[in-house]
Amino acid sequence: MTGTDRAIRWSTAAAVIGVAAVAAAVSYEHAYALVREHGETGWTAHLIPLTVDGLIWASSMVMLDSVRRGVPVPSLARWLLGLGIAATLAANVAHGLGHGPIGAAVGAWPAVALVGSYELLMMIIRATQQTAGEASTGTGQAAVEMPHALQAQAVEEFAEGITAGHVPSIRVIRARLHVGQPRAYLVRAYLATLAAG
Repeated sequence: MTGTDRAIRWSTAAAVIGVAAVAAAVSYEHAYALVREHGETGWTAHLIPLTVDGLIWASSMVMLDSVRRGVPVPSLARWLLGLGIAATLAANVAHGLGHGPIGAAVGAWPAVALVGSYELLMMIIRATQQTAGEASTGTGQAAVEMPHALQAQAVEEFAEGITAGHVPSIRVIRARLHVGQPRAYLVRAYLATLAAG
């Protein structure tokens, strides 16, 4: 990775974190006001909005961990992430709804900015992980780190192409072997070695 790439990545991450922090604070205030208006008081009124953002955080972390380990993302994580996004959006819209459609749109914006910023941050983390995986995947290392069952499955699946000297793309490997990005890079490096040999 060049110095320019690193600077772009870090400045983008800093901007995303800054926007997410502001949006989270405003979104929390909207949700807190809504919870208080509907009967909750004291410490429960302060904690309920945190459960929504916590659900988004936990679901995204599970999804990120699955991608990093090269395993399928649990459907529960996807559903709970969608539910958390819907809940925070609904709370912010409801907070601004008393001021008409424009008030609802203004109220919704912090939730959109928070979720969008958070997902952008996850994309940066995934890209960093992917780049690290590419850099560390050597031809000898691929055979060592990749499970033998996956090697055998890859050879069986792509035998015809390997014989012809063709190496499948990462996308094709992921789709046909049902593996995540890191393992797909290992598989591709392994198949490239076989095709070259």
